[in-house]
Amino acid sequence: MTEILLGVSGIALDSGRLLLARRGRGAYAGFWSLPGGRVEPLEPHKSALVREFCEETGLEVAVGRLAGVTEAIDPRGKWHYVIVSYFVDVLGGQLRAGDDAAEVGWLDRRDLSGLELTPGLEGHLEKFGCWNS
Repeated sequence: MTEILLGVSGIALDSGRLLLARRGRGAYAGFWSLPGGRVEPLEPHKSALVREFCEETGLEVAVGRLAGVTEAIDPRGKWHYVIVSYFVDVLGGQLRAGDDAAEVGWLDRRDLSGLELTPGLEGHLEKFGCWNS
């Protein structure tokens, strides 16, 4: 039986640009997505977001308002994530790809059309009001 896992992701915006990470391994390797990852057992999910965001991007963040909740389900039944997404404010750090991120970058909305994005990401960004913030 497949376990349901809790994940978190952060939406960092700066002058109309969105910070994305290209996954280096694991589910959706090679695809661009919001920085984030799995919540460890007994770890508060907002703490997990701060940790995961820093591990993947090198940036320290403060967790802001809830953006929304999504799911990612492997069609082969190997994993099922419920992902809680928050807007984040960058407090400091040096932008660099780390942990399981192969690349990170600040991207304009028009840049997204040429990238391989994780399934449903553009719709989630729209639903979460990312381009209105």
